[in-house]
Amino acid sequence: MKAVQVRKAYDLVTAEVKKPVLSKDDEVLVKVKRVGICGSDMHIYHGTNPLATLPRVIGHEVTGQVEVVGANVQSLKPGDHVVIEPISYCGSCYACRKGRPNVCAKLSVFGVHEDGGMREYIVLPERQLHAVSKDLPWEEAVMAEPYTIGAQAVWRGQVEKGDTVLIQGAGPIGICVLKMAKLAGAAVMMTDLNNERLAFAKENGADAVVNVQAEHVAERVHEWTGNEGANVVIDAVCLPETFALSIEAVSPAGHVVVLGFDERAAQISQLPITKKEVTITGSRLQTNQFPKVVELLNGGLVHNGLVTHTFSVDDVQYAFQFIKEHPDQVRKAVITFD
Repeated sequence: MKAVQVRKAYDLVTAEVKKPVLSKDDEVLVKVKRVGICGSDMHIYHGTNPLATLPRVIGHEVTGQVEVVGANVQSLKPGDHVVIEPISYCGSCYACRKGRPNVCAKLSVFGVHEDGGMREYIVLPERQLHAVSKDLPWEEAVMAEPYTIGAQAVWRGQVEKGDTVLIQGAGPIGICVLKMAKLAGAAVMMTDLNNERLAFAKENGADAVVNVQAEHVAERVHEWTGNEGANVVIDAVCLPETFALSIEAVSPAGHVVVLGFDERAAQISQLPITKKEVTITGSRLQTNQFPKVVELLNGGLVHNGLVTHTFSVDDVQYAFQFIKEHPDQVRKAVITFD
């Protein structure tokens, strides 16, 4: 079968590998249908993802159809459509005991620490698979994992009805955060460099948008909130500058949620953090968000419109090159395995 592997930076190959088989009674064989290309996949391709090990079969935004189930599998049967929860964890470390397996001491992420879903077939434990409606198009189902990232960020920021939320970055993850924040009842302002992305954010429910090249973000935030500041700032850009801006723009008693992996230090004063008693929170992957997201997808409540490009697995090298050369044209690209 075909599998897409990054062997080293900028060395992407489609290799022929052996089709996997079940080895445990709780496992499921899935025929992969769609795999989304995430920013983290691009970083692995560029050799800039600090968490990935190479060589690696990439891909963690995955949907497919069940072909075979193990003897002890209860919730799935052949023919079911599923999405992939791309984390495995120990269940016994401090993070797991606190209900946060997404930051398990022995966390393994599908497509990052272990071979992922950009291949024709995968075998995973039942607990990492969630059934979705067969009426849901594959291009909708494949967005389940990105929506869990948005749901996690909103949960980590404790977004509530009536809150004001500033989301920095109107890329695919920013839009997923936006939709979850709006479902929570918040008013949302979004920032970006790209006017087309900001227009798409408005179409998807953003109450206000700011082009950071044309306007001063903190001033717009304070104008928008009556000088209170945003109750929650979610940084989906994650540069040192946007982290510092988050502290400036957040309201007293507010939350700052950080989504990125930039290793560069940000120089920020302690004073505004203490003076406003700001809660600064990381948000990584997701924990217990898949059931909610699947319900929303099945109910048509987060119709995405994010997928702008689809490529056959035979054209995967062209797909990665196209995304690299035309980032402003691509919201979400998907690899098909039909």
